[in-house]
Amino acid sequence: MNVTPINEFKNPPHKSIKRYFNRFSQEQLILLISLTLISLFLLLFIVAPLWNILRSSVLDSADNFVGIVNFQDYFASRAVWYSLTNTLTLGIVVMFVVVSLAFIYAYALTRSCMPGKKLFKLFGMAPILAPSLLPAISLIYLFGKQGVATPLLFGHSVYGFIGIVLGLIFWTFPHALIILSTSLRTSDARLYESAKALKTSAFKTFFVVTLPAAKYGLISTLIVVFTLVVCDFGVAKVIGGSYNVLATDIFKQVVGQQNFSMAAVTGLVLLLPALFAFVVDRWVQKKQQNLFDSRSVPYQPEPQALRDGICFVYCLFISILVLVVLGMAIYGSLVTFWPWNKALSFNNYNFSEISTYGWEPFWNSLQLASWTALLGTFVIFIGAYSMEKGRAFIRLRRFLQMLSVLPMAVPGMVLGLGYIFFFNDTHNPLSFLYGSMFLLVLNTTVHYYTVAHMTAISAIKQLPIELEASAISIKLPQYKLFWKVTLPVCLPAVFDIADYLFINALTTTSAVVFLYSTDTIPASVSVLNMDDAGQTGAAAAMAVMIMLVALLAKMLHLILDKCFENSTQAWRKR
Repeated sequence: MNVTPINEFKNPPHKSIKRYFNRFSQEQLILLISLTLISLFLLLFIVAPLWNILRSSVLDSADNFVGIVNFQDYFASRAVWYSLTNTLTLGIVVMFVVVSLAFIYAYALTRSCMPGKKLFKLFGMAPILAPSLLPAISLIYLFGKQGVATPLLFGHSVYGFIGIVLGLIFWTFPHALIILSTSLRTSDARLYESAKALKTSAFKTFFVVTLPAAKYGLISTLIVVFTLVVCDFGVAKVIGGSYNVLATDIFKQVVGQQNFSMAAVTGLVLLLPALFAFVVDRWVQKKQQNLFDSRSVPYQPEPQALRDGICFVYCLFISILVLVVLGMAIYGSLVTFWPWNKALSFNNYNFSEISTYGWEPFWNSLQLASWTALLGTFVIFIGAYSMEKGRAFIRLRRFLQMLSVLPMAVPGMVLGLGYIFFFNDTHNPLSFLYGSMFLLVLNTTVHYYTVAHMTAISAIKQLPIELEASAISIKLPQYKLFWKVTLPVCLPAVFDIADYLFINALTTTSAVVFLYSTDTIPASVSVLNMDDAGQTGAAAAMAVMIMLVALLAKMLHLILDKCFENSTQAWRKR
């Protein structure tokens, strides 16, 4: 006969739990709750979907375990190797072209004294405000069968390799420009002074000083552009024709064939180059941190007529190309019926008569972007602060730091596929979220989590260490320090994160293309559907509306930065 020990009656479970939590101070309990909630968020909305992709890849349509049979069938298909070869070819070609173009442009912005730098920077960054579908639609108006500049292709079709390459060059250019401009801007002027003292020619200085100093930035840019190209879905879907790539294969397997097992296998294959690129990029970033220390002197270029003139002409040429692509999309959206009736009108903007959804996708996207910016900024910044400035639970904080960089390695299409497997399962108590706006918000927040998290961490690390020491000495609770000091001082970073999340939520397609319902369809997916239905003018009009809202958001961001600069950043100007 088993007898319950008397001690168990004296110490029931709830009292043991209470005693455990009594060990912590109020500050530590708040930190523990914060870290626990962030852990649940990341585990539920990034780890669990990825696990379900891996699980589904070894199951058949009846959920029976089949091991590597799906992988054997997948790689036995010639079409798969065709798509894989096409994807890698696109990645390599666009990667080298974009990095070459962006490097010269970034060099002109940071290493010359040419006039109009601010304007050229604005034009160079403009493509980031548009969804990837917009350049594809613009290229159809320019080089399609009835395009205004079709003869320039000398008989070649824009539908396929040429169109995808041109569209992706336009779309990835600003991403490369951001990284390369930062890399070139952080060069040490002392190296150039030494080269000048040794009477080294400008040509030799470029190869001996400039390129070695920017090598990690170049490698990082190559990796980022390659990853963006390999994982993109929008450009290939609109203008790819019969040129299949892995991202469009996933879409066909899910939407067209309902072959979820093969879609899971394709998703894992697409995940591999992205993971490899991510690991290399993290290594490069660690190396780059050591190139610019507190003793380094920022380089200030001196006027040089020949160099500045060449840089001006080059930036003017690239800016004109950017404006032509954007302008052609706007013009196409205003043409009544291309190419038969080129009278300008707003007929294509009358979505209530053109599409069964009317203006609803546009308002859905505004709602999606707004909630993503609000919820995402709140979760990401508090999570970053808890991980970086927490005074306890070191192992949990390190674990969360590792989880926080994981979303960057996951393509949007793969993440969306994982959400199908996880949230569309009737046995999952969270299945009620599937098709809801809330799930779209969570998915988009997770998809862009890492960049926003790193922005927050970078801002928090810049805070003077004396603030923390002073708070401890006067026994100021950490949550009060956060609210009264950290948050106001880091407002520019908070605005950056909100702006980043808002614009990307507006323009994203791949991450949400599997998750919307008839009530929550976003504008970017509506563009895709209208283009599929042959309503190119209406698709261009909706893409232009997305771009205009993104532009307004960017302008609001700049205004807020200017308004709060004096009150929150005066401590930096000493």
